[in-house]
Amino acid sequence: MMLSLAGQLSYGQTATPGRKIASFDNDWLFYKGDASGAEKSSFKDAAWRKLDVPHDWMIEGPYSQDNKTGRGGGYLPSGIGWYRKYFTLDAADAVKNVAIEFDGVMANSDVWINGYHLGKRPYGYISFNYELNGHLNFGKGKTNVIAVRADNTIQPASRYYTGAGIYRHVRLVTSNQVHISTWGVFVTTPEVSAEKATVHVKTMVNNIAAASKSVMLQTTLYDAAGKAVGTASKTAAKQVAKGDTVVFEQDIAVANPKLWSTAAPTLYKAVTQVLADGKVIDDAANSFGIRSIKFTADQGFLLNGKKLMIKGVCLHHDVGAFGSAVPLSAWERRLQALKNIGVNGIRTSHNPVAPEFLDLCDRMGFVVMDESFDTWEANKVSRGNDGGGYNLYFKQWGMIDQRDQVLRDRNHPSIVIYSVGNEIHDALNDSTGFKKYRDLQNTCHKYDPSRPVTMALFRPNVSKVYDNGFAKMMDVVGQNYRENELVDAHTAHPDWIVIGTENGHTLTAWQALRDHNYMSGQFLWVGVDYLGESDWPNVTDGQGVFDRTMGTRPLTLQRESWWSDKPVVHIVRNSQATGRGAGLVADWTPTDPAAYQNAKISVYSNCDDVELFLNGKSLGSKAKPADDDSRNWEVPYEKGSLKAVAKNGGKVVVTEELKTAGVPAKIILTTERGSIKNNWDDVAYVTAQVVDANGVPCPQADNEVTFSVSGPGAIAATDNGDLANHVAFSEPVRHAYRGKCIVIIRGKGEGKATVQASGAGLTSSSVSINIGK
Repeated sequence: MMLSLAGQLSYGQTATPGRKIASFDNDWLFYKGDASGAEKSSFKDAAWRKLDVPHDWMIEGPYSQDNKTGRGGGYLPSGIGWYRKYFTLDAADAVKNVAIEFDGVMANSDVWINGYHLGKRPYGYISFNYELNGHLNFGKGKTNVIAVRADNTIQPASRYYTGAGIYRHVRLVTSNQVHISTWGVFVTTPEVSAEKATVHVKTMVNNIAAASKSVMLQTTLYDAAGKAVGTASKTAAKQVAKGDTVVFEQDIAVANPKLWSTAAPTLYKAVTQVLADGKVIDDAANSFGIRSIKFTADQGFLLNGKKLMIKGVCLHHDVGAFGSAVPLSAWERRLQALKNIGVNGIRTSHNPVAPEFLDLCDRMGFVVMDESFDTWEANKVSRGNDGGGYNLYFKQWGMIDQRDQVLRDRNHPSIVIYSVGNEIHDALNDSTGFKKYRDLQNTCHKYDPSRPVTMALFRPNVSKVYDNGFAKMMDVVGQNYRENELVDAHTAHPDWIVIGTENGHTLTAWQALRDHNYMSGQFLWVGVDYLGESDWPNVTDGQGVFDRTMGTRPLTLQRESWWSDKPVVHIVRNSQATGRGAGLVADWTPTDPAAYQNAKISVYSNCDDVELFLNGKSLGSKAKPADDDSRNWEVPYEKGSLKAVAKNGGKVVVTEELKTAGVPAKIILTTERGSIKNNWDDVAYVTAQVVDANGVPCPQADNEVTFSVSGPGAIAATDNGDLANHVAFSEPVRHAYRGKCIVIIRGKGEGKATVQASGAGLTSSSVSINIGK
């Protein structure tokens, strides 16, 4: 992602008169519905709603089984939304290049400046920009208006929740008429060792001025401490004429580099300056990592020359209560929880994500499969001619969107592979299907030859792609599920590089990765519950390793025992219940103790030995099974304590104890962050846990909890893990689900905010959050 040099003062630079990047998020006007003539400057919009973006109006609801989005869209509303924003520009900017950048508008966006139509982008996930030159008013008192129309009327349009509106960040960029092209700096590290690395920087400089210009390019590399570690300068061989683009290629040596890895995600910064007549006229800063990547047919994935088993999850782009307009700290919370149980890889299923999400992956040490499309031309969301999503536009826009995704994302060290499709239903058994894939793969290679390309194949033995030559042309063969089919395919074709692009939670699926060194990795479906793709009354898909609030479930605990490097022990039991409470649970509080007499206990652990105790009495010790299965006991139920003690080499390394809860008595509020900043991207999650008089969590509690906040804070949303939740996330009241619910707090000033939770018959609780600049 290209950043303003003005934001990099900590790297020893001074702000230059070249490029200005200003947030364009604040002070928009919004109207839900169509509005004839709203693109015109003279349109009357005084009655429109005032808000800031990112904004997802779809998440505001209401839920209805009659909404046209159906199961894919989580039964939330669709339609048309208009946005308008007024702004002024300095007179001095009249000789500048002025552009607007959208990180994503859902969907089928049209953009106008002062009544002039700038363009249309159907794909709601793609980032795009428009130059505004020739259509602006400059100087004091001369107003401009940007108008945006977003239309997702045609439904169903997706198999999962999309959101609606300007749901990602917007910027206004002012640069010199001779400037670095959009996404015009490409940083690679073709030679990497612990002693020395070569950093290759390719920069495109464009001239839209009337006169030709002699330009020089200077690039300086800075380490994580802000110290300059290398520089290069180069003058263009000839003057850059109007409308021309010159490409600079620079190689810069870095001694004793700190390599980027999942364990130590060290980042560098490349600061690129365009000079003319001895003055800096444009600049850009790009974060990058020094690392080598390689996918092989015998060892799978190598990072910096060493095998790394990719333990990945798929993630959709919504975050529960926020819908698709997601604060950065909400993503950080999710990624940290995933990292805590051993996850090191993310598949961006099935579309380009917000650029700041990739920044987080860079900083936190995840490897990423950067995916572009869930559909090509075949309609996957409905039968007949009703509905349709991106498949309606792929033929015209597919290669353009693929190009723009690669150009935008290619400097992220976290990205190790591109995926150009998920379970594509287009025919892949003829030259037409072959060409679609080949064109997408070639587009990736053209704009980024440093990474391989795959796609998530759907039932390859049925579609014959393993036999008809299709898989042979893939850089890396990716398959969804049926893990042993991929093992068999590699056995038949040992020269193939293979990866599990989407995988289940079963023991056999894990063993397919664990037991085959050539397997590059797996991406579980799915990392976190997501909105949509669920049958009413459910509105959330519940296949996640974590629930929508990042609450754990037995699936979380089992995965941690397989993937974590730290000692793990967790107790679960068969609830022996029916209906919504059925299945495995991680508690010692049965719903009907009198009928619950013979408990079937499973313990998930990666330790050598586990001993189980019931009310202090040992029930025996069991060694770690060779196949990584759970250790199981049948236990006569007794109220009290169930404890697991895990040992390595005869030494206790970790324990877990479950206690029987009494009746709900009080609420305990906790927050993971005691302080946040007063900006849109920073929020604090507060958990309300219903407990008994002794502080033991009550897993069956479903009490209604009311939240309030005093001081410079505001409730951004409330939520719980209930898949059938139909209450608007903006409501301050939420039922506990399995004993818990959450409130999310955002700043609205500076100082100490106090959050309180209360419920009928329960002792209230409060927690404080400091909100700063």
